[in-house]
Amino acid sequence: MDIVTVFCTVDDFCQQFAPTWQQHWLPKPGRRRRRPCLLTLSEALTLVIWFHLSGYRCFKHFYLRQVCTELRSAFPYLPSYPRMVELLPATFAPLCALLHHSLAPTRGIAFIDSFPLKVCHNRRLHSHRVFAGIAQRGKSSMGWFYGFKLPVVINDQGALVAVQLTPGHTDDRTPVPVLAQRLWGKLFGDRGYLGQELFTVLWARGLQMVTRIRRNMKNKLLPLMDKLLLRKRGLIACVGDQLKNLCQIEHTRHRSVAKAYVNILAALVAYTFRPHKPSLGLTTEQTHQIATMAL
Repeated sequence: MDIVTVFCTVDDFCQQFAPTWQQHWLPKPGRRRRRPCLLTLSEALTLVIWFHLSGYRCFKHFYLRQVCTELRSAFPYLPSYPRMVELLPATFAPLCALLHHSLAPTRGIAFIDSFPLKVCHNRRLHSHRVFAGIAQRGKSSMGWFYGFKLPVVINDQGALVAVQLTPGHTDDRTPVPVLAQRLWGKLFGDRGYLGQELFTVLWARGLQMVTRIRRNMKNKLLPLMDKLLLRKRGLIACVGDQLKNLCQIEHTRHRSVAKAYVNILAALVAYTFRPHKPSLGLTTEQTHQIATMAL
Protein backbone atom coordinates (compact mmCIF):
# COMPACT_ATOMS: atom_id res chain seq x y z
CA MET A 1 0.00 0.00 0.00
CA ASP A 2 1.32 3.42 -0.98
CA ILE A 3 0.12 6.98 -0.71
CA VAL A 4 -0.96 7.03 -4.38
CA THR A 5 -3.62 4.40 -3.68
CA VAL A 6 -4.95 6.42 -0.76
CA PHE A 7 -4.97 9.63 -2.78
CA CYS A 8 -6.82 8.08 -5.73
CA THR A 9 -9.55 6.71 -3.45
CA VAL A 10 -9.90 9.97 -1.54
CA ASP A 11 -9.88 12.06 -4.73
CA ASP A 12 -12.67 9.98 -6.29
CA PHE A 13 -14.73 10.55 -3.17
CA CYS A 14 -14.01 14.30 -3.06
CA GLN A 15 -15.14 14.77 -6.66
CA GLN A 16 -18.63 13.67 -5.61
CA PHE A 17 -18.65 15.17 -2.12
CA ALA A 18 -17.08 18.60 -2.68
CA PRO A 19 -19.87 20.15 -4.83
CA THR A 20 -22.57 19.19 -2.32
CA TRP A 21 -20.49 20.31 0.64
CA GLN A 22 -19.68 23.73 -0.88
CA GLN A 23 -23.34 24.24 -1.73
CA HIS A 24 -24.47 23.84 1.90
CA TRP A 25 -21.40 25.42 3.52
CA LEU A 26 -22.00 28.96 4.76
CA PRO A 27 -19.10 31.33 5.57
CA LYS A 28 -18.94 33.25 8.82
CA PRO A 29 -20.82 36.58 8.84
CA GLY A 30 -18.84 39.74 8.36
CA ARG A 31 -16.47 41.01 5.74
CA ARG A 32 -13.39 38.83 5.59
CA ARG A 33 -10.60 38.37 3.16
CA ARG A 34 -10.74 34.77 2.01
CA ARG A 35 -7.79 33.71 -0.10
CA PRO A 36 -8.27 30.35 -1.81
CA CYS A 37 -6.18 27.56 -0.34
CA LEU A 38 -3.79 26.04 -2.87
CA LEU A 39 -3.88 22.72 -1.03
CA THR A 40 -6.92 20.85 -2.33
CA LEU A 41 -9.40 19.01 -0.13
CA SER A 42 -8.29 15.60 -1.41
CA GLU A 43 -4.64 16.43 -0.68
CA ALA A 44 -5.44 17.59 2.85
CA LEU A 45 -7.47 14.45 3.58
CA THR A 46 -4.72 12.26 2.15
CA LEU A 47 -2.09 13.81 4.43
CA VAL A 48 -4.31 13.47 7.52
CA ILE A 49 -5.08 9.82 6.73
CA TRP A 50 -1.53 8.93 5.70
CA PHE A 51 -0.23 10.15 9.07
CA HIS A 52 -2.08 7.27 10.75
CA LEU A 53 -0.60 4.80 8.24
CA SER A 54 2.98 6.10 8.33
CA GLY A 55 3.94 4.85 11.77
CA TYR A 56 4.67 8.31 13.18
CA ARG A 57 3.25 9.13 16.61
CA CYS A 58 3.56 12.92 16.36
CA PHE A 59 1.93 14.85 13.52
CA LYS A 60 4.58 17.58 13.69
CA HIS A 61 7.42 15.13 13.18
CA PHE A 62 5.49 13.44 10.38
CA TYR A 63 4.80 16.70 8.57
CA LEU A 64 8.28 18.19 8.90
CA ARG A 65 10.38 15.05 8.43
CA GLN A 66 8.42 13.08 5.83
CA VAL A 67 5.90 15.33 4.09
CA CYS A 68 8.08 18.41 3.67
CA THR A 69 11.09 16.36 2.55
CA GLU A 70 10.08 13.09 0.89
CA LEU A 71 6.61 14.08 -0.36
CA ARG A 72 7.39 17.62 -1.49
CA SER A 73 7.23 16.65 -5.17
CA ALA A 74 3.83 14.96 -4.75
CA PHE A 75 2.34 17.98 -2.93
CA PRO A 76 3.83 21.12 -4.58
CA TYR A 77 1.63 23.60 -2.67
CA LEU A 78 2.34 22.47 0.87
CA PRO A 79 1.58 25.12 3.51
CA SER A 80 3.71 25.68 6.57
CA TYR A 81 3.16 23.51 9.60
CA PRO A 82 1.22 26.19 11.61
CA ARG A 83 -1.04 26.78 8.61
CA MET A 84 -1.60 23.03 8.18
CA VAL A 85 -2.65 22.77 11.81
CA GLU A 86 -5.17 25.56 11.22
CA LEU A 87 -6.63 23.63 8.27
CA LEU A 88 -7.23 20.43 10.26
CA PRO A 89 -10.69 21.38 11.68
CA ALA A 90 -11.92 22.01 8.11
CA THR A 91 -11.49 18.29 7.35
CA PHE A 92 -13.96 17.20 10.04
CA ALA A 93 -17.10 17.08 7.85
CA PRO A 94 -15.35 15.43 4.85
CA LEU A 95 -13.84 12.80 7.13
CA CYS A 96 -17.28 12.01 8.58
CA ALA A 97 -18.68 11.49 5.09
CA LEU A 98 -15.62 9.49 3.99
CA LEU A 99 -15.88 7.20 7.02
CA HIS A 100 -19.57 6.58 6.33
CA HIS A 101 -18.68 5.86 2.69
CA SER A 102 -15.90 3.43 3.72
CA LEU A 103 -17.98 1.26 6.06
CA ALA A 104 -18.25 -2.34 4.92
CA PRO A 105 -21.55 -4.20 4.45
CA THR A 106 -22.66 -6.81 6.93
CA ARG A 107 -22.25 -10.50 6.03
CA GLY A 108 -24.55 -12.03 8.65
CA ILE A 109 -21.86 -12.48 11.32
CA ALA A 110 -20.77 -9.43 13.33
CA PHE A 111 -18.80 -8.75 16.49
CA ILE A 112 -19.28 -5.77 18.81
CA ASP A 113 -17.11 -4.29 21.52
CA SER A 114 -16.48 -0.92 23.16
CA PHE A 115 -12.94 0.47 23.41
CA PRO A 116 -12.00 3.14 25.98
CA LEU A 117 -10.26 6.24 24.64
CA LYS A 118 -8.38 8.11 27.35
CA VAL A 119 -7.89 11.85 26.99
CA CYS A 120 -5.76 12.36 30.09
CA HIS A 121 -4.18 10.45 32.96
CA ASN A 122 -6.33 9.79 36.00
CA ARG A 123 -4.00 11.91 38.14
CA ARG A 124 -4.67 14.96 35.93
CA LEU A 125 -8.43 14.41 35.92
CA HIS A 126 -9.36 17.46 38.01
CA SER A 127 -7.03 19.85 36.15
CA HIS A 128 -7.99 18.76 32.62
CA ARG A 129 -9.73 21.54 30.64
CA VAL A 130 -9.81 20.59 26.96
CA PHE A 131 -12.67 18.09 27.26
CA ALA A 132 -14.30 19.56 30.38
CA GLY A 133 -18.04 18.87 30.19
CA ILE A 134 -17.66 16.54 27.18
CA ALA A 135 -15.60 13.57 28.32
CA GLN A 136 -16.71 11.56 31.34
CA ARG A 137 -15.16 9.15 33.78
CA GLY A 138 -15.92 5.52 33.03
CA LYS A 139 -14.77 2.04 33.85
CA SER A 140 -13.60 -0.72 31.54
CA SER A 141 -12.08 -4.14 32.09
CA MET A 142 -8.71 -2.42 32.54
CA GLY A 143 -9.93 -0.06 35.26
CA TRP A 144 -11.11 3.53 35.56
CA PHE A 145 -10.37 6.08 32.84
CA TYR A 146 -11.41 9.58 31.79
CA GLY A 147 -12.46 10.05 28.19
CA PHE A 148 -14.75 8.41 25.67
CA LYS A 149 -15.95 5.00 24.61
CA LEU A 150 -15.76 3.84 21.01
CA PRO A 151 -18.37 1.14 20.28
CA VAL A 152 -17.29 -0.71 17.13
CA VAL A 153 -19.05 -3.35 15.04
CA ILE A 154 -17.01 -5.45 12.59
CA ASN A 155 -17.88 -8.31 10.25
CA ASP A 156 -16.14 -11.66 9.99
CA GLN A 157 -13.49 -10.14 7.71
CA GLY A 158 -12.40 -7.55 10.28
CA ALA A 159 -13.87 -4.59 8.37
CA LEU A 160 -15.72 -1.78 10.14
CA VAL A 161 -19.50 -2.00 9.81
CA ALA A 162 -20.64 0.64 12.32
CA VAL A 163 -18.95 2.94 14.82
CA GLN A 164 -20.02 5.59 17.32
CA LEU A 165 -18.35 7.82 19.92
CA THR A 166 -19.96 8.09 23.36
CA PRO A 167 -18.90 9.57 26.74
CA GLY A 168 -16.95 7.30 29.06
CA HIS A 169 -19.79 6.65 31.50
CA THR A 170 -22.27 5.44 28.83
CA ASP A 171 -23.62 1.91 29.19
CA ASP A 172 -22.32 -0.41 26.46
CA ARG A 173 -25.89 -1.47 25.60
CA THR A 174 -27.17 2.06 24.96
CA PRO A 175 -25.78 2.65 21.41
CA VAL A 176 -26.41 -0.92 20.20
CA PRO A 177 -29.88 -0.31 18.64
CA VAL A 178 -28.43 2.52 16.54
CA LEU A 179 -25.32 0.60 15.55
CA ALA A 180 -27.36 -2.48 14.58
CA GLN A 181 -29.71 -0.74 12.15
CA ARG A 182 -28.13 -2.35 9.07
CA LEU A 183 -27.26 -5.68 10.68
CA TRP A 184 -28.90 -9.06 10.25
CA GLY A 185 -28.01 -12.58 11.30
CA LYS A 186 -25.99 -12.87 14.53
CA LEU A 187 -24.16 -10.34 16.66
CA PHE A 188 -21.56 -11.61 19.14
CA GLY A 189 -20.57 -9.60 22.21
CA ASP A 190 -19.25 -9.98 25.74
CA ARG A 191 -21.20 -10.09 29.00
CA GLY A 192 -21.56 -6.33 29.00
CA TYR A 193 -24.28 -6.65 26.34
CA LEU A 194 -26.48 -9.02 28.35
CA GLY A 195 -30.05 -7.82 28.69
CA GLN A 196 -33.49 -9.19 27.88
CA GLU A 197 -34.74 -5.82 26.63
CA LEU A 198 -31.87 -5.40 24.19
CA PHE A 199 -32.20 -9.00 23.01
CA THR A 200 -35.92 -8.51 22.34
CA VAL A 201 -35.39 -5.30 20.36
CA LEU A 202 -32.72 -6.86 18.17
CA TRP A 203 -34.66 -10.12 17.73
CA ALA A 204 -37.62 -8.17 16.35
CA ARG A 205 -35.31 -6.81 13.66
CA GLY A 206 -34.06 -10.25 12.66
CA LEU A 207 -30.79 -10.02 14.60
CA GLN A 208 -29.77 -12.47 17.33
CA MET A 209 -27.54 -11.22 20.13
CA VAL A 210 -25.21 -14.00 21.30
CA THR A 211 -23.25 -13.54 24.54
CA ARG A 212 -21.91 -15.63 27.35
CA ILE A 213 -23.88 -15.86 30.59
CA ARG A 214 -22.88 -14.87 34.09
CA ARG A 215 -22.22 -17.36 36.86
CA ASN A 216 -25.48 -16.64 38.68
CA MET A 217 -27.62 -17.21 35.56
CA LYS A 218 -29.23 -20.38 34.35
CA ASN A 219 -27.36 -22.15 31.61
CA LYS A 220 -28.90 -22.06 28.14
CA LEU A 221 -28.10 -24.45 25.35
CA LEU A 222 -26.35 -22.86 22.40
CA PRO A 223 -25.56 -24.37 19.01
CA LEU A 224 -22.02 -25.62 18.69
CA MET A 225 -21.24 -23.06 15.98
CA ASP A 226 -22.31 -20.19 18.25
CA LYS A 227 -20.02 -21.46 21.01
CA LEU A 228 -17.11 -21.65 18.56
CA LEU A 229 -17.75 -18.14 17.27
CA LEU A 230 -17.92 -16.80 20.83
CA ARG A 231 -14.38 -18.04 21.27
CA LYS A 232 -13.40 -15.99 18.20
CA ARG A 233 -14.30 -12.70 19.88
CA GLY A 234 -10.59 -12.01 20.00
CA LEU A 235 -11.01 -10.90 16.40
CA ILE A 236 -12.42 -7.55 17.47
CA ALA A 237 -9.75 -7.23 20.16
CA CYS A 238 -7.17 -7.39 17.36
CA VAL A 239 -9.02 -4.57 15.60
CA GLY A 240 -8.85 -2.45 18.74
CA ASP A 241 -5.15 -3.22 19.06
CA GLN A 242 -4.51 -2.02 15.50
CA LEU A 243 -6.56 1.13 16.03
CA LYS A 244 -4.61 2.08 19.15
CA ASN A 245 -1.08 0.88 18.37
CA LEU A 246 -0.88 1.18 14.57
CA CYS A 247 -3.40 3.89 13.69
CA GLN A 248 -2.71 6.09 16.75
CA ILE A 249 -6.37 6.69 17.58
CA GLU A 250 -5.65 7.39 21.26
CA HIS A 251 -3.30 9.89 22.85
CA THR A 252 -3.48 12.46 25.65
CA ARG A 253 -1.91 15.47 23.89
CA HIS A 254 -5.03 17.04 22.37
CA ARG A 255 -5.28 20.82 22.63
CA SER A 256 -8.72 21.30 21.04
CA VAL A 257 -11.88 19.24 20.74
CA ALA A 258 -12.18 19.68 16.96
CA LYS A 259 -8.66 18.39 16.28
CA ALA A 260 -9.25 15.46 18.62
CA TYR A 261 -12.32 14.43 16.63
CA VAL A 262 -10.36 14.81 13.40
CA ASN A 263 -7.68 12.51 14.82
CA ILE A 264 -10.26 9.84 15.72
CA LEU A 265 -12.03 10.01 12.36
CA ALA A 266 -8.78 9.93 10.40
CA ALA A 267 -7.59 6.89 12.36
CA LEU A 268 -10.83 5.03 11.62
CA VAL A 269 -10.61 5.88 7.91
CA ALA A 270 -6.95 4.86 7.88
CA TYR A 271 -7.88 1.45 9.30
CA THR A 272 -10.22 0.85 6.35
CA PHE A 273 -7.19 1.21 4.03
CA ARG A 274 -5.10 -1.37 5.87
CA PRO A 275 -4.59 -4.40 3.59
CA HIS A 276 -4.19 -7.02 6.31
CA LYS A 277 -7.17 -7.11 8.66
CA PRO A 278 -7.93 -9.95 11.12
CA SER A 279 -10.39 -12.36 9.53
CA LEU A 280 -12.13 -15.67 10.23
CA GLY A 281 -11.50 -16.90 6.69
CA LEU A 282 -15.13 -17.86 5.99
CA THR A 283 -16.74 -17.77 2.59
CA THR A 284 -19.97 -15.96 1.78
CA GLU A 285 -21.93 -19.23 1.69
CA GLN A 286 -20.60 -20.30 5.09
CA THR A 287 -21.43 -16.98 6.75
CA HIS A 288 -24.95 -17.00 5.27
CA GLN A 289 -25.53 -20.56 6.51
CA ILE A 290 -24.36 -19.72 10.03
CA ALA A 291 -26.33 -16.48 10.14
CA THR A 292 -29.60 -18.11 9.18
CA MET A 293 -29.15 -20.99 11.65
CA ALA A 294 -31.83 -21.06 14.40
CA LEU A 295 -33.36 -17.76 13.28
